[in-house]
Amino acid sequence: MTPPTQIAAPSALRRTVLLVAGLNGAGFVVEAAVALAIGSVALVADSVDFLEDTSVNLLVALALGWPLAKRALAGRAMALVILVPAVAAAWTAVEKAFDPVPPAAAPLALTALGAAVVNGLCALLLARVRHHGGSLGRAAWLSARNDVAVNLAVVAMAGVTAWTASGWPDLLLGVGIVALNATAAWEVWRLAGEERLAARALAGDDLD
Repeated sequence: MTPPTQIAAPSALRRTVLLVAGLNGAGFVVEAAVALAIGSVALVADSVDFLEDTSVNLLVALALGWPLAKRALAGRAMALVILVPAVAAAWTAVEKAFDPVPPAAAPLALTALGAAVVNGLCALLLARVRHHGGSLGRAAWLSARNDVAVNLAVVAMAGVTAWTASGWPDLLLGVGIVALNATAAWEVWRLAGEERLAARALAGDDLD
């Protein structure tokens, strides 16, 4: 008999990923708003992780019911959505390089700590279904788990900012996170491409 932990009904999996997508969407709005208010490049870039996770989890939910061709189109669209705030974060970094004013350390640390809590909760929710939903399901769990480490790095950077009264720690960490976000957008695009190829194969198209 298959253990209960190895069974995930499509409806249960869909509810989980939609809940996680909602939490990440709310996290993106809050973190991006605080980031823009205090002028933190790292926090703007970190907020993109929330948008990435929102996209991936929505893609998992779509994968449970949509045909492959539609999933591929949705994935490509989500990859482009991720790039929008990533480009905004990169532009913020360029502007701040000419005047690296340090962001307010307290709201920076508190917001990043809150983000770590949200990502930790999402990781716990996804851990129960990470073996279902294919590679996207596992990718969603890994992304949430790894984002906790990024959030804690921002908290540590806030301490360094308070200690040095410099905007450079925020700027440098922000650039690093932007680079990670660009990789994440490419990963979502690549996964969508795999869905597109699978759809063509099922349709009997020549893939050469």
